[in-house]
Amino acid sequence: MTDHAHDLAALREATDRLLGATGKLDDAALAEPSRLPGWSRGHVVAHLCRNADALANVLRGLPMYADSETRDRDIERDAPRPREAQLADLTATAARFVEAAAEPADWSRTVTLRNGVTDSASRVPFRRRVEVEMHHVDLDVGYELENLPDDFTAREIDFLAERFAGHPEVVTTELADGSGGSWTTGGGAAGGAVVVRGTAPELLGWLSGRRDGSALTVEGGTLPALPPL
Repeated sequence: MTDHAHDLAALREATDRLLGATGKLDDAALAEPSRLPGWSRGHVVAHLCRNADALANVLRGLPMYADSETRDRDIERDAPRPREAQLADLTATAARFVEAAAEPADWSRTVTLRNGVTDSASRVPFRRRVEVEMHHVDLDVGYELENLPDDFTAREIDFLAERFAGHPEVVTTELADGSGGSWTTGGGAAGGAVVVRGTAPELLGWLSGRRDGSALTVEGGTLPALPPL
């Protein structure tokens, strides 16, 4: 069962880590490339700022973004800002999201996210935590998938395995992390089942498109090519 109060506490810890790392960057470092193609570190920070406000909108029954063009334009506008402006915005928007998520509400209600995706309101704090944790890694400042909390990694693998479940381009795929964690995904494509083994961070890296899967071992076939998220 989703515990949004627990997720909010974990989000605060993740946000503190992110703010600490971002606060160490100067203007030149923010302008350098992140691990996301075509985005500087400034783009990543700008996205995190705008995403916090967007998810607060979701909790309050408003559209997540006005439209995709506005979302992209706002990120491009904010990406080159100096460190002080970036850090101030990141701090303020994170606080605004927590304020929205702490308001008394029916956490079982269904909310609408980007592109018409729906989810339970109770899962929105974890969705924000995903943004904070994974984009912290994308900043390329020494915070790696291996540094993510174990509970977060397992839960995000759960989410991504569910997302690819039944996908018409992915054969049935069993995932095992060697520490007792196991998942099943794919199943919509013809072909025999494969078993993919590796550490939980490596599995997460492959499922999220952040690693190529070369550190994983595959039994029963080749490593499936996953479609973009």
